[in-house]
Parts: sequence; C-alpha cells; structure tokens
Amino acid sequence: MATVTTPLAEKAEAIFTDLGYVVERDGRELRAQRKWRIVNVTPVDEPATPRESGDFHCLVTWQEKAAEVRDRLQRRDPDYEWAVIGIEENGDYEVCHAPDANVSA
Repeated sequence: MATVTTPLAEKAEAIFTDLGYVVERDGRELRAQRKWRIVNVTPVDEPATPRESGDFHCLVTWQEKAAEVRDRLQRRDPDYEWAVIGIEENGDYEVCHAPDANVSA
C-alpha cells in the first residue's frame, strides 16, 4: 500500500469527525464509529489494493486520484460496502459510493 501523508489522514479524520463519527487511529488506518456502524478508513496517496473483506470500507485520496481508486475497487468487486472520498487541497471533497450500494450514514 502507498505511503500515507499526514495531511491526507488528518483531512480524512476531520471529514468523519464532522459527520458525527468517533475516529480512532490504528497505524495507517482509521476506525470511524457512529451508532452501530464501524467504517474502516484508509487514506491512500496512490491507488491501493482493496481489502479482501469487511463490512464498510472507505478509501480517502486526493481528488485527482479518486476516479482511479474507484475504478480499481469496481474491477475488484469486493463483497462489502465501500466508498471513495476524493479530497481537494482546500478541504472540499466528493464521495463516490459502490454501485447499487444502499449506504446510510
């Protein structure tokens, strides 16, 4: 997996905190929890190999890499709900969910 820059991880943490999740760091990964939902959050600078399993997973990357990360996940077709967040340097972001995902935050 690609090296994670601190600003990207910090921006990912801020997004999930603003959405009402309690966020814990676990090495390079983040664990965001709200009510019953736990989302494994992975900040990545480059497209990464998706996890093999899990329930909810979110890859957070820079906006210019988001389409490539999303396409890689779609090709892999994991058996869990996933999303990709593309972040701009100014903190704006866009979320792309898995096709046919019924995701409620």
